[in-house]
Order: sequence, then C-alpha cells, then structure tokens
Amino acid sequence: MTVPAAAGLPARVRIHEVGARDGLQNEKSAVSTEVKAEFIHRLAAAGLTTIEATSFVHPKWVPQLADAEQLFPLLADIGAQLPVLVPNERGLDRALALGATRIAVFGSATETFAARNLNRTVAESLAMFEPVVARAKAGGAHVRGYLSMCFGDPWEGPVPVHQVVRVAKALLDLGCDELSLGDTIGVATPGHVQALLAELNGAGVETDRIGVHFHDTYGQALANTLAALQHGVTTVDSSAGGLGGCPYAKSATGNLATEDLVWMLDGLGIETGVDLAALTATSVWMAERLGRPSPSRTVRALSHKE
Repeated sequence: MTVPAAAGLPARVRIHEVGARDGLQNEKSAVSTEVKAEFIHRLAAAGLTTIEATSFVHPKWVPQLADAEQLFPLLADIGAQLPVLVPNERGLDRALALGATRIAVFGSATETFAARNLNRTVAESLAMFEPVVARAKAGGAHVRGYLSMCFGDPWEGPVPVHQVVRVAKALLDLGCDELSLGDTIGVATPGHVQALLAELNGAGVETDRIGVHFHDTYGQALANTLAALQHGVTTVDSSAGGLGGCPYAKSATGNLATEDLVWMLDGLGIETGVDLAALTATSVWMAERLGRPSPSRTVRALSHKE
C-alpha cells in the first residue's frame, strides 16, 4: 500500500549505510575481503546510494578492516557513493591513492572519549584533522565529520548541549561538508535530540548539513530519528541488519538497523529508494556468514514469513 507523505516531514531521506564499516569493524573475527565486497555490492543493488566502505586506520587498532587496500578496488563498478573513514594524513594518503572521493574524520565531543579513542585531547584531535580536511577538500573530496558522544559519555555522563555545539562548529569550521551527530552509547531521547538540533541552528549550523547516527541501547533509535526528521534532518545513518556498536565504548549496543529505519520511513510515506525485501535478504545472507541471526526486528519478522 502506498502511504501519503506525513505532514511536516521530509519527502525523501538519504540513508548513510554504515554496516560494511561501522558494523564489520566490531566483529570478533575478520570477514573475508570477498564477502565484504559482495555485501557492499548487494547493498547497492538494494538501492542504497551511500555506503561507507571501509576505514584506512592502522591494522593494529581495527584489524577487521586491515584489507582496505584490497577491498576498495573491488568496488570500482558500484554506482553508489563510497565514503571511507580516515584517522589522519597517513590514512588520507592511502585513501586518495585508491581514488576515494568521499572522506570521513571521526571526532569526539568529550575529552575522555577523545583520550581513549584518539589518544589526544579534543583540541589536539581537531588540530590533527585540520590538514586532513584541507588536503581532502583541495583534492575535490567531500568530507564528513563524525562527532561521537553527542548525548552521553560512559565516563563523563550526560554531555552538555553547548559542549557538543562548540566541537560541532569547530569541525565545520575546518571545512567539513556535513556533520554526523553520534549517540554513541544510545542514551539520547527525542527531547534531547530536538534541543541539540535547535541549539546547533541557533549557532548558525544549517539543518541540511546535519546527519544523525543513533544506537538502540534504550530502544529509542527510531523515536530519536523521527524527532530529527520533524526538525528537518534528511540524512540518517544506519547499519544493515543492525550490525555494529562501538569498540571503544563498551556499553554501546548495535546501530539502528537499516531495515527497521526503512520500514518506518515507508510507513510515513518518505522515499528512500531502498528495496526492503532485497535489503532484508542481504542482511540474512550476511548473518549466515557471521553465524548468528540479525538483531534487526524487521529482518527477523520479514525473513520468518511464510
């Protein structure tokens, strides 16, 4: 049944698929390069147009993605955008050498997470990103700035909105084209989401430069997404099959599942271009290779239908 678009919501949402990077980097065992490539091809065939492919970090820190140089050339025939995460200039060099045109950097709104994840203060991490963003932009690349711990930090507790806004503006001032607000440990609520978005707007950050990245620790990811949509956000991060979490924040559970997101958006009459049946089949296929069922409720419901 075709559902008319709900009033006050965007007509279309761009899904920023993170399963192949943020999802697979959290697997205890490495997934083969061939399976990763097939996964990304299947995601693209299901209609996803932005698929975060891999991360050019040192293999010591994320061994599951140590095959970035081998994987990326296998994706040359994909029409989708293929962002890659880079931690520093060395990672940028590796990505640009393979022809990457969409780059992401990963910052923190809190000092403790910055120290544990980046081994730097927030200010030092921003200084590290400055030449990365400048060089990427000079080369014509699109740059996304991830900002983690936007709502709560497992060590520092609730994160003040003004603190998040300060770091968010600093990332954009470096030259990032868009910003992804991360609820890294899944403690956000719809009211908190709306308050942060309003504060960002008040500080001069336009809504069309903002994406949201929710985890489902307290079962609020879809509610938080709806709150963001009501505010005008049109970019939502999610992970096929609900893969992933955060390796540096032990209380974090999985990302918002792309299938759960598409089910909700379809029900609101919001276009995504995603074929839910094909996407579900892809997540079932990947779950079989990981040896466990998908945590996505939509995947479970649709895959168990007769």
